[in-house]
Amino acid sequence: MTTHSLHTKPRVAACALRVQVTDNKTRLMPAGTFHAPRGAAEGTGPWHLSAEAAQAIIRLAAARSTDIAIDYEHQILYSEKNGQPAPASGWVDPRSLEYREDGLYGTVTWTAKARAAIEEGPNGEPPEYRYLSPVFPYDANGVPLDLLHLALTNTPAIDEGAAQLAAARMAITHDVNVDAQEIDTVKREQLIATLGLATDATDEQIDTAIAALKAAKADADAFRTALGAKDDAKPAEAVAALKASSATAPADMSQYVPVEVYQEATQQLAALKSGSETAELDALIKEGLEDGRIPGQKTADWLRKSGLAACKAHLAEAPSIAALKTTQTQGKPPEGKDTKGDGKLNETELAVCKAMGLTPEQYRAANPA
Repeated sequence: MTTHSLHTKPRVAACALRVQVTDNKTRLMPAGTFHAPRGAAEGTGPWHLSAEAAQAIIRLAAARSTDIAIDYEHQILYSEKNGQPAPASGWVDPRSLEYREDGLYGTVTWTAKARAAIEEGPNGEPPEYRYLSPVFPYDANGVPLDLLHLALTNTPAIDEGAAQLAAARMAITHDVNVDAQEIDTVKREQLIATLGLATDATDEQIDTAIAALKAAKADADAFRTALGAKDDAKPAEAVAALKASSATAPADMSQYVPVEVYQEATQQLAALKSGSETAELDALIKEGLEDGRIPGQKTADWLRKSGLAACKAHLAEAPSIAALKTTQTQGKPPEGKDTKGDGKLNETELAVCKAMGLTPEQYRAANPA
């Protein structure tokens, strides 16, 4: 693919062609070699639109986020100078561009006013506007590089000042490789003034300023996106949105505590939990001793060491021993009856053995007489 570098000064031109609609598409730029009309004040041509150059323009247009504007009498170029509005007469869908043998075509949506102005009257009266004039930058070989916008006009020439402004805008806003191109404008002073640089600014300083403008635009777009602001929101509106978002959701400091306070409360809660579990364990062991599910103190001590969960599991499975519940001595031999020495188990102890599945010898080994 052939690449084109800009002329030593970026140029912007306007040409004219009759408004021509075919298959619901309008011719926007002629193919082949064409010249500026008589009376054009900027850019005389010749220019050369080939299929290859047209495809490059089509790719640029497809990347646009907005439609291509058609105004009246190139007012887009003059509105800043004369203070007048630049109403659209129509819009070109940038993704509709296609190249045909006689030029670059696109789908145009005309306003009602513009459609009435370009059509003949019911009795053959001539239209108010005959010509469509594209505004485009071109390289040193006269090859169009892009389609900036168009105008309905009967005098398609643009003056020198408007061409300078369009060239400066093209250099700033178009995604061109400034490192591989010289930017030494038609009126270099105009671009330098637009960028706010010193009159003796170098090419490097111009390149840096253009890059900074692009970066600032990207940052602004990202900022607007983050705030949910509209794409066309002005900086002041974006800042107002940021203030509003922060004002609507202030931090409620009453919902937060210092980490030291949190840690102290956690320790106190753990201590309370431990004390509560100890009290519950003591109560369960006492209850188990009383109803016979815990046969003796040694078993009680073992359960106390095993913890609350083990004690609950034991009590849930151990049967209540009636002999221990009815005796007033809670399984101990009656006073005055000495069972020590003979190693035999009394009735209560035998009941415990039966309930727990122990032999008398196993019981006596765990509970010496």
